[in-house]
Amino acid sequence: MKELQELAQSVEQGQVQKVSGLTQQLLDSGVSPQTVLNDGLIAGMTVVGEKMRSGEMYLPEVLQSASAMHGSLKILKPHLVREGAQSRGKIMVGTVKGDMHDIGKNLVSIMLQGAGFDIVDLGLNVPPQKFVEAITAHQPAILGLSAMLTTTMLNMKTTIEAINAAGLRSNVKVIIGGAPVSQKFADEIGADGYARDAVLAVDKVKQLLGVTA
Repeated sequence: MKELQELAQSVEQGQVQKVSGLTQQLLDSGVSPQTVLNDGLIAGMTVVGEKMRSGEMYLPEVLQSASAMHGSLKILKPHLVREGAQSRGKIMVGTVKGDMHDIGKNLVSIMLQGAGFDIVDLGLNVPPQKFVEAITAHQPAILGLSAMLTTTMLNMKTTIEAINAAGLRSNVKVIIGGAPVSQKFADEIGADGYARDAVLAVDKVKQLLGVTA
């Protein structure tokens, strides 16, 4: 469908107003919100992810595309809820205790939303016990922990230990990300995965949940 292709291209190009307008236009013409999400937003953000991975797009452009997609999601969300659209899974994210950085976490959240996942964002400076309580309340499939400082990255380990102590570790996969962390560190603290950037975070989530597309 021409309009859906145009929506996907507009997301890729970061055209905020056009994306919102096309989203409303498609809904008004009777296209299902799930189709708009899958064939418009997810299709567009998939191309963005591929171009970011290959070096054809850089962070400012990706953020612009993400902003365009986010505006469309605000329009789509009530329709998806009413339609009973099925999520690909619930992902919880948060920046660990002592750390006030959120650009990377926010980009990961938006990219995951664009890939069809529901996001629970606990925000910044999240203590281990708050993660434990939120896992109990929301029952996410995956928890994403973010840290940007070498002084706070050890709180990822503390958080995983708290989840273990609460008997919840078998209920949730844990992935980590942020400038100072690595796959080696993820292995050392018992995380299930590591992602260097937002594109790889989406890939890792899909891998852990067995999502193929």
